[in-house]
Amino acid sequence: MAAETRADVIVVGVGGIGSAVVEALARRGLSVLGIERFTIGHDRGSSHGDSRIIRLAYFEHPDYVPLLRAAFDAWDDVERRTGERLVHRTGIVHAGAPDSPVLAGVRESAAEHDLAIENWSAAQCRERFPALQPGDELEIVYEERAGFVEVERATRLFASRAIEAGARILEGETVRRWSAEGGGVRVETDRTNAIADTLVFTPGPWAAELLPELFGGGGRMPLEVRRKVVSWHLAPDDHRLEAGRLPCFFFDVPGGWFYGFPALDAKGVKVGNHAGGDVVSSPSTADREVRDSELEGRIGFLRSTLPRVETRAGATSVCFYTMTPDEHFAIDRHPEHERVLVAAGFSGHGYKFAPILGEIVADHVVLGRTDHPVGFLKLDR
Repeated sequence: MAAETRADVIVVGVGGIGSAVVEALARRGLSVLGIERFTIGHDRGSSHGDSRIIRLAYFEHPDYVPLLRAAFDAWDDVERRTGERLVHRTGIVHAGAPDSPVLAGVRESAAEHDLAIENWSAAQCRERFPALQPGDELEIVYEERAGFVEVERATRLFASRAIEAGARILEGETVRRWSAEGGGVRVETDRTNAIADTLVFTPGPWAAELLPELFGGGGRMPLEVRRKVVSWHLAPDDHRLEAGRLPCFFFDVPGGWFYGFPALDAKGVKVGNHAGGDVVSSPSTADREVRDSELEGRIGFLRSTLPRVETRAGATSVCFYTMTPDEHFAIDRHPEHERVLVAAGFSGHGYKFAPILGEIVADHVVLGRTDHPVGFLKLDR
């Protein structure tokens, strides 16, 4: 017989966003039960692979900038409270042709919100960061305040701090069913029956499976899960290209939107392609083997733009983008269940917001509202 437990709030999915939600709720004194089908900091979903870019001049949409300012402050607060360094301010180089939508979006956000950016020629970029060799046909926009967050370390830290504040986290348990009725909510896993006042879903790429009425194929906001491959590449001159020698970068060039990070450890420089990706029916059954053919598209980019870096990948990883139709997040109450909150569809650009999203969800649970500007992320937009 499954064990029965009770909490003020149940959080389903304790990954990148869910761990921050559990920690924020526990810090506010609530009894919190987190349910995670794998282990904390696992590599099966969307929040792994060492690092995630954090930046202010946001090409996705200027409406994110107030949330990003709050997120930067929230990361600073996490570091102060924990004594851990999680954010590395390396700067970011955005590069593209003069008509690049990425550069246009960066400049629009910077102009609307008075953000500090620098417009460089390709030659200026090569002089500042010799490891990067953009072609003269490209324009460069540099944001000095940008950098990256250590994703698994942060996720594990949020979870451990939540436990210290009194939260319970069940690892290795899969949700079988849930219901909201009679003034409360119930969640049944393969081992536990849990009852609470409020239920929060932060399920990453499993959102459509848990909430088909919202995110399934016939739902209100159908989600598409894209399989993405990242790779790590060594520098043969043993310079490693760590922060200081190399910034984060995002290149809008023929063949893809290639992004990357300076070396965080001995694995080398991390590179991915923000564009494309195979659509999968379920993250549980998706192919996790990386084939050489999947890396061919970035070889030309590496040869021309990062000539010090080996084109052969020393390590690879598969993760998932959970895409909404407009590629903006979905943060709202369930339209049919007042006691159920959802935070999903982070579309490949959500992790940098983790600590402020934790506070926003906690606001909704405790206060029934939030003062943070998230109206543009509602389900009925």
